[in-house]
Amino acid sequence: MCGIVGYIGTQDTTEILLKGLGKLEYRGYDSAGIAQLNDDGIHITKVKGRIAALREEVEKKEVRATMGIGHTRWATHGAPSYENAHPHQSASGRFTIVHNGVIENYEDVQREYLSDVDMKSETDTEIIVQLVENLYHELGDVQEAFRKAISLMKGSYAVGIIDQEDPNTIYVAKNKSPLLVGLGDGFNVVSSDSMAMLQVTDQFVELEDKEIVIVRREEVEIQKLDGTKVDREPFTAEIDESDIEKGTYPHFMLKEIDEQPFVIRKIIQEYQDENDQIKLDPDVRQAMTKCDRVYIIACGTSYHAGLIGKQFIEKLAQTPVEVHVASEFSYNMPLISDNPLFVFISQSGETADSRAVLVETKAKGYPALTITNVPGSTLSREADYTLHLHAGPEIAVASTKAYTAQMAVLAILAVDTAQAKGIELEFNPMKQLGIAANAMEALCDQKEEIEQISADFLPTTRNCFFIGRSVDYYVGLEGALKLKEISYIQAEGFAGGELKHGTIALIEEGTPVVALATQENVNYSIRGNVKEVAARGANPCVISMKGLDQEGDTFVIPEVHELLTPLVSVVPMQLIAYYAALHRDCDVDKPRNLAKSVTVE
Repeated sequence: MCGIVGYIGTQDTTEILLKGLGKLEYRGYDSAGIAQLNDDGIHITKVKGRIAALREEVEKKEVRATMGIGHTRWATHGAPSYENAHPHQSASGRFTIVHNGVIENYEDVQREYLSDVDMKSETDTEIIVQLVENLYHELGDVQEAFRKAISLMKGSYAVGIIDQEDPNTIYVAKNKSPLLVGLGDGFNVVSSDSMAMLQVTDQFVELEDKEIVIVRREEVEIQKLDGTKVDREPFTAEIDESDIEKGTYPHFMLKEIDEQPFVIRKIIQEYQDENDQIKLDPDVRQAMTKCDRVYIIACGTSYHAGLIGKQFIEKLAQTPVEVHVASEFSYNMPLISDNPLFVFISQSGETADSRAVLVETKAKGYPALTITNVPGSTLSREADYTLHLHAGPEIAVASTKAYTAQMAVLAILAVDTAQAKGIELEFNPMKQLGIAANAMEALCDQKEEIEQISADFLPTTRNCFFIGRSVDYYVGLEGALKLKEISYIQAEGFAGGELKHGTIALIEEGTPVVALATQENVNYSIRGNVKEVAARGANPCVISMKGLDQEGDTFVIPEVHELLTPLVSVVPMQLIAYYAALHRDCDVDKPRNLAKSVTVE
C-alpha cells in the first residue's frame, strides 16, 4: 500500500513522477501528490482521489523542475483528504516529505519534541518532517538532523525528503517498508517498486532496513544509521514494461485471469529440465527432506494457497504441515518442532506481517523458504531460499494468476520432495499440470456462460455462501474472498459439514449458495449439503468436475487429476466475482479500502 517516487537529474520531473505514480496504482491509494523543486522554490500539488485528477491539477500549474518526489497514499492515520495527502511540509515550508509505513511512536515524539508546533494534518508522517526541521535548528546540519530524526522513529517507514535550500539532494531512509534507488546517467531515482521507474532505468540498488541514503544527480551514498558507508552493487530489474499494460482488456483482473494457463506452462518450463525431470535448487530439496514439519506462513489469498499446499505436501511428500495466518503467528507462536522449515508465501514479497514472522524465526535460527512473484523483494532477500512464481507483474488488487502460480509451485515442491524421499507417485506431475493448464484455458473461453451465471445468481443479493469439502472448502474460501473484495457482496466460505453447526441459520429464501463438487470421496456428502440448503429456500449453484457431475449442475469443469482440481475450479470463481463487480459498476482493479501490497502490520 502507498507508493513513493522521486527523481533528481536533468529532465523535467512532471511526466516522470506522474507516470511513475501511475505504475504504482496497483498498490492501492486514496490520494496522491507531488512536490517539485526549482529556482522559484517548492511547488506542491496534491488531491484526494486518483492520479488522473492529480495530473489535471499539475498541468494547470505548468511547473518545470528537474527534481521532485511523489506519493500515492492509502489512509492509515487520518481520513483520506487534501490535508492528509502527501507530500507534507515542515512549519517553515523548507522541508518536504513523502512517507510509506506507520510510525508507532509518533505521539511520543510529538509530545517530547514538537509540543509547540501546529500540525496541519492528522498523519504520523508530518511528525517526521517537523522533527527534521526542529533538529536542524538544533544541530545546524541537514544530514545529521535527518539521521537523528530517523533514529528516533519506531515502526515501518520508507521516507523521501527534499530541502528547499538544497536542489541537489534527496534524503532517503527505510525500515520494513520497501524502497529502491534507481541509477541512471546524470540522474538517479527513488521508488517503492522498480516498475515505477522502468521508464528511465533498469538498474536498481536494494536498500536494507535502518539505512539512510543521500541521492544526488551523479552519486548515491548509502549509510547505516551510525554513519558507516555501505557499498552495494545494483541489480537489473527483469520486468518487461509491456507486461504491465492492459492492452485490449478493459481491466487488469480479466487480463490476469486469462494469463493463468500461460503462467502454469511457464512454471512447468522453468521447473523442468531437458529430461523432463523437476529442476529445483538442491538446497531447497535438502531443506524439505531434512525438516520434520513445514510451517506455511501467509495472509489472505496466499494463505488459501497455503491450505492447498498443505494437502500437496502431506499427501505426496508425507511431511506434516501447519498453515498459519502471519498476523496471528507473530503474537501467538505455537510449539515448534525440532527441525522446522518455514515457508513464506507472498505475491509481492513485501507483506509486513509475514516479514515480522520471518524476522522472529530467523532470530531463532530456523531456516526459511520464500515463494514469491518478486525475486528481489524483502522476503526473498531475507529468507534462506526462494522459489519464483514466474507469473509476471500482477496489477489488479485481487490476486488471480499469482494465486494459481503459488499452488502450482507448491505442487512441484511437494512432488520433488516426494521423489527425493523415494516415494513413488501414481501420476506424472508435469503432464498433469499441463492438462490442468489446458483446462484453465478452456474455462477462460467460457466467459459468456460464466457471466450469465453471475447475473442469474448474484443480481441484487447482499450476501452469498460458498461450501465445499476437503480441498473444495479451501477453494470456496478463495471464491468468497474474491467476491467480497471486488463486488462488496458479503460472502463467506464454509466447510459443508459445518452448515448444521450454525451457518444454516443464515439461509433464507433466495440466498445464493455456491457449492463445489470436485472430490470423489466427498461428492455424495456435499450433494447432501446442497439439498439441505435448497430445502430452506437457498438458490444453489453447483460447480462440479466432469465425471462427478449430475443432472442439474450449474457448471461443469473439465476433468483433471483430483489433486490439481483447485487450479481449475477457482477459475469460474474468479470470473463470477469479476462479472458481479462489473454488473455493480465497482472499480474492479482497485476495490475500495484495499491495497495490493500490504506493507504495514
